[in-house]
Amino acid sequence: MIETQGLGKIYGRGLYALRDLNLTIDKGEFVFLTGPSGAGKSTLLRLLLLQERPTEGDVIVAGRNLSRLTRNEVQAYRRTVGFVFQDFKLIATKTVFENVSFALRVLGMPVEQQRRRTYQVLKWVGLQHRLNSRPDELSGGEQQRVAIARALVNEPHLVLADEPTGNLDPDLSLEIMNLFRDINASGTTVVVATHDRELIKWVGRRVVQLEHGQLAGLPEAPR
Repeated sequence: MIETQGLGKIYGRGLYALRDLNLTIDKGEFVFLTGPSGAGKSTLLRLLLLQERPTEGDVIVAGRNLSRLTRNEVQAYRRTVGFVFQDFKLIATKTVFENVSFALRVLGMPVEQQRRRTYQVLKWVGLQHRLNSRPDELSGGEQQRVAIARALVNEPHLVLADEPTGNLDPDLSLEIMNLFRDINASGTTVVVATHDRELIKWVGRRVVQLEHGQLAGLPEAPR
């Protein structure tokens, strides 16, 4: 599903966020990315989402080299990827329903299909009763579930999450991780970046640890 080959990302004057990263994630896997701050976790997710381009090497997802995609192909690719942020990034002036259905409106999906799909995914995350609420009327856990619903509404093949439980208490964190496990059980590939070792231990999935932009255990390349 995901393969990186000699992947590197440089910021500023020779500052490597990622260096010579070779990683494979199989279709349908649930993988945790972990490591200290500055290890390269968020950079890798941004490259997978095509928010940034690599300085060196390749990122291949579902057989497509992301560096070679045209502008139109980039937009089509992003529709196959769901992304969940730590700070939710919901639109404060829109209702729960509007936040989740926004992507479907942009795609031009018929209104009745938009309604059906949005309701379906909100029911799945347990928030069908909050359709008309605004983000500031929701708890942190509810906001994150809205963010997950928004990530899933396009039925993506890949879901990426960057510290999705960072603003939540332990009980809510477990609740959100259960949702990610359910997403993965449906066949979707899930990649979650987190510092939370207890959460990783509880969920019990494959762990990829980064240090200095490389897989942990590899000698750091000279600067």
